[in-house]
Amino acid sequence: MGGSEGPLIILWGLPFKFFNIKQKGGKTVAIRKFCLCLAIVSIFVTVIWLLGSVPQATAETRNFKIFNHVTKIETMPIADVEGHFISVSVREGVTIYGDGELAWNKATAVSDSIKGAGTFEMYATNTFQDGSTYTTRTKGAAQATPTGVSTTAKWTSEIIHGTGRFKGIKGTVTSSTKFFPLGKGELGGKTLSEGTLVYTLPSK
Repeated sequence: MGGSEGPLIILWGLPFKFFNIKQKGGKTVAIRKFCLCLAIVSIFVTVIWLLGSVPQATAETRNFKIFNHVTKIETMPIADVEGHFISVSVREGVTIYGDGELAWNKATAVSDSIKGAGTFEMYATNTFQDGSTYTTRTKGAAQATPTGVSTTAKWTSEIIHGTGRFKGIKGTVTSSTKFFPLGKGELGGKTLSEGTLVYTLPSK
C-alpha cells in the first residue's frame, strides 16, 4: 500500500510493527516515537507486576525474659571524677520466650559509668537447642541510686546476624532491665530483663 513494513515489536503479547509510511512531514517519525513509548510503558507495567507478585516477609513478634549474671569483668577507674569507671564484662544466662522456648544468652558489654549510672554497648548471642542463633548489637543506659547501686536499665538492639532457622534475620529488640543486689562472692549483680523482639526472615 505504498509503504514498507518495519521491525516487529511485541506489546502485551500482541505484535506491533513500525510502519515506514511514505508521507510528507514528520508523520513517520511520530509513529515510530508512539510505538517506542508503548514499548516503554509495556516494560514498566511488566516490572511493576513482577515486583508486586514477589512474596513479602511478614514481621513476627516474640516477648521474652532474660535472667543472667556476670561471669567475667575487668574494671578500670577514670581519674576525672569520683566513681568513674570503664568496665568490660561477660554475662551469661537463659532467655525464656513467651511460647516457652529457651535459648542460652551470652553477652559482652562495655560500660562507662559514674557511681553506677551511665551508658553501655553490648553484643549478645542467643543459642537455641537446635543450634540456631541470632546476634544483636545493643546500646543502652543504666540508672543508679545516689549511693552508686545500679537499679534499672533500658536498651535497644539491632539484630545483625543469624544462623540455622534464623539465617537472614533482620529486626530490632527493645527491653528494660532490673538489677539485683550484689551477692557475696559475685563478680557483678544478677539482672532480669523483659522485652520484645520484632523480626523478619527471608521468604522461602
